[in-house]
Amino acid sequence: MMRKFASLTAVAVAIFATACTKNAQPSASPNSSSPTAASAAADGSTLKATAPTPQSPANGQQPSSLDVVLTLANATTKYADGIAPTYRIQVLNAAGTLAYEVANIASGGAGVTAHTITASLDGDQSYSWRARVEYDGAIGPWSAAANFVAPASTGYIRGNELYDPLVNGKTVGSMVGPLSFIPGVGLKLESQASYVAYQLPQTLTEGEFSLLVTGMPANTDGDKTKLFAMGEGFGDIVTNNRRMTVEKRGDPAGIIAWRFITGDDQVDTEGPERVFFNFLENQTYFWQATWRSNRFNLLIKEGGVDGRTIYNVGKNFRGRAYNPNPHVIYLGAPAGRSGEAGASVDHAIIRQVWVSGRARPNFASN
Repeated sequence: MMRKFASLTAVAVAIFATACTKNAQPSASPNSSSPTAASAAADGSTLKATAPTPQSPANGQQPSSLDVVLTLANATTKYADGIAPTYRIQVLNAAGTLAYEVANIASGGAGVTAHTITASLDGDQSYSWRARVEYDGAIGPWSAAANFVAPASTGYIRGNELYDPLVNGKTVGSMVGPLSFIPGVGLKLESQASYVAYQLPQTLTEGEFSLLVTGMPANTDGDKTKLFAMGEGFGDIVTNNRRMTVEKRGDPAGIIAWRFITGDDQVDTEGPERVFFNFLENQTYFWQATWRSNRFNLLIKEGGVDGRTIYNVGKNFRGRAYNPNPHVIYLGAPAGRSGEAGASVDHAIIRQVWVSGRARPNFASN
């Protein structure tokens, strides 16, 4: 009996072992048919893909267009059927600081992907860029870096953004009256009848209007002369009901004043708020008007963008955002019903004009 029981036990154990062997399933290997790796590779990548290849700009190329288009040869992915990887691109400045980054760029056809940089790069400065493929949280290896030089800007008007350097003998605006380009310095308003007009294709409801000024003493002609202005259309700036005017008066000399009208409200300087400053002809002054979050403000610095603040005054306004249509920008101002005495600040030399909802870029600061 004992021998028979032992024999039955051995048979049962053998049958159980066989069943376990048949029922056990091998663990799925993530490397067999998945586009993602089981663990990160030495370069940190977790996606089974090659690195894309930057094609242009590269090798120190300087694009002629301000719209810098980055073009790369697509990466290849293993087991790519049914997946749609995207690309991430990084642009770094000469110091190695990240200047621009964008993700979720759809893969282009014919093995090539292109992307236009939407940020403003510093003109004539060196940059490098690289790219990698991404999918469902997994990342491929970074490409090698490609180098290029940002294009020199000659100015542009795009949507509700305007940039006009004025140091290169040209302007993207329309010139009226006697004006002179001074190479490397800017555009000189030769008289109170001199001004430049720009029309934005889209209204800038919130943003800034800033510029650099030289050659402007405290004592100039006119009692309500304007350094820069904007309004709705090309009608009389004095009666325009969507106007902003920034004044450097000549009588009394050196008086700073401003007015901002949205249509729903008006804020301006009154009485003692119109303050005096002894502007010097050999100094550079940074003027910046901003209208954001229902507040208008005027900032002036002596010595340029990084100079000392000599004026910083603003007021809140009520109602809707600023909404001129069409939105017209002026350097100086056309003569309105008050005549040339209320038009442009004569002999002011203006450069690096910036109008945008974005912060003033570094390339517009010199």
